[in-house]
Amino acid sequence: MIEFIAENLAPIMFLSLIVFLLLGYPVAFSLAANGLLFFVVGVELAPLSDSINLSWPLLNAMPERLWGVMSNDTLLAIPFFTFMGIVLERSGMAEDLLDTIGQLFGPIRGGLAYAVIFVGALLAATTGVVAASVIAMGLISLPIMLRYGYDRSIASGVIAASGTLAQIIPPSLVLIVLADQLGRSVGDMYAGALIPGLVLTGLYMAYILLMTFLKRDSMPALPLEARSLGSGVTSLAIALIVAAGFAYAAHVYLYPTHGENADILGATVGVAFIYIVALADKAFNINMMSRLAQQVIIVLIPPLALIFLVLGTIFLGIATPTEGGAMGAVGALAMAAAKGRLNMEVVRAALTSTTRLSAFVLFILIGARVFSLTFYGVNGHLWVEHLLVSMPGGETGFLIAVNVLVFFLAFFLDFFELAFIIVPLLAPAADKLGIDLIWFGVLLGINMQTSFMHPPFGFALFYLRSVAAKVPYLDRVTGKMTAPVTTGQIYWGAVPFVGIQILMVSLTILFPGMVMHYKGEGTGVDPATIKIEVPGFGSEGGLPGLGLPDDGGLGLPGGLQLPAGNPLEGGEKPAEGGADKPATDLSTPPSFN
Repeated sequence: MIEFIAENLAPIMFLSLIVFLLLGYPVAFSLAANGLLFFVVGVELAPLSDSINLSWPLLNAMPERLWGVMSNDTLLAIPFFTFMGIVLERSGMAEDLLDTIGQLFGPIRGGLAYAVIFVGALLAATTGVVAASVIAMGLISLPIMLRYGYDRSIASGVIAASGTLAQIIPPSLVLIVLADQLGRSVGDMYAGALIPGLVLTGLYMAYILLMTFLKRDSMPALPLEARSLGSGVTSLAIALIVAAGFAYAAHVYLYPTHGENADILGATVGVAFIYIVALADKAFNINMMSRLAQQVIIVLIPPLALIFLVLGTIFLGIATPTEGGAMGAVGALAMAAAKGRLNMEVVRAALTSTTRLSAFVLFILIGARVFSLTFYGVNGHLWVEHLLVSMPGGETGFLIAVNVLVFFLAFFLDFFELAFIIVPLLAPAADKLGIDLIWFGVLLGINMQTSFMHPPFGFALFYLRSVAAKVPYLDRVTGKMTAPVTTGQIYWGAVPFVGIQILMVSLTILFPGMVMHYKGEGTGVDPATIKIEVPGFGSEGGLPGLGLPDDGGLGLPGGLQLPAGNPLEGGEKPAEGGADKPATDLSTPPSFN
């Protein structure tokens, strides 16, 4: 029995960790306690098994491993992006966006649902925090959707799913953690995840469009009296055309001096121009634009500018993700100050939440380091790698098995726990199978997004449940008694969006180019056509290329004067000083006069 335990210590250790987690112990302490417990067991059983490489001196490596965690520059981006997201959420940006975009899409059936998805994508690209997005949209949009007759399940599902877009659209916190665990660049991970995130947003909107045909009364258009900004889509379209014209003119003017960067600079000029015009039109009551066009431009451009400040500088290589996060945090403070909503209470709340989340991540990472020290010492990584690589179906079988595993583990673990526990075990096997780790990381990120939507343990569902009405209430606008949203309605509303996320996992596997574009187009040169020619030394009649004399020896010109015969092949040793040149007198120092 003891020999069996010694030979199978790795799988026993892994199963014990699952038991610890199912018993409800905190993840960080479960990891650390499991690692230390099995370290003691492994040291005692080491003489019985060649697969156990543990000894007491190995604990001396732990301080250096923990210092590696605390000195990791990549993880510094997490507190910056968290702080940025919470400041923006407290500054009222989400409220302004939802109100304005809701007015823009209001005249069409399902318009509020489209607005929630659109704003969810914008919040994801500016905050990167799921909790902030779901809570903000639940507080602001859910009462409005219920007021105007939206189906409760669809409304709940749209809000919860749109909030989880912060999981996959950069600057997502989980993408930072995945990049760190996979040993890849955060910038590459962001670039790879951008298109899948936008495609997933489009799939959400396609589902809403489908439901407006299948259940026409489930998402009615806003009534005319609810559209406080009136009409004015034509005015907005004209303003966008004018902005595009200015952007193109600026591009043509700047291209000779700035080259490829003229595209971005020209777009910046066009956006800045139309924003200044909208501000002037509103401030001086010129009435050049409709109220709707004014509000859309004034509300949308600041968060879009912040997105460019963060993601644009990262993608252009101007800033690292950590530097981009720092600029985003400063930009969030500036936006809150511009709205007159920056005060010590906002800063204090943001710093408190940021410290709490950063400490949570750090403790899990430290626990994972303790666990991995023992797990690697019992060759657990080799056990997992062999188990996954030897699966039938090769790469396809591996991907199916891994995604099924992550999907079911997401019922019980959140994305941080999955990233720190499971990903380090899967990465070596994926790398051995030749799978690109950026693509693999984005695929896992999309899959782990379902951890927020799984009934009954999805965190996004918990966040929405905390702000949705639990008892009947009197609507402050209509004055009518409104029924509450039940937990069952929230859960059933999430199910279709979990299916959409699984569909997105399949699309990412079938169309890897959505992620692999991060590598760029390359040079297009076929390595087989490359021919290297070494130029000659100027000697004529010698060996081709090197210009060596063709006299059967190595008598190189220029002072080397090696012997014609090779001593290793029995060649004769030349006479001292050479055949035609007197021997050099070494008894006196040389003269350079």
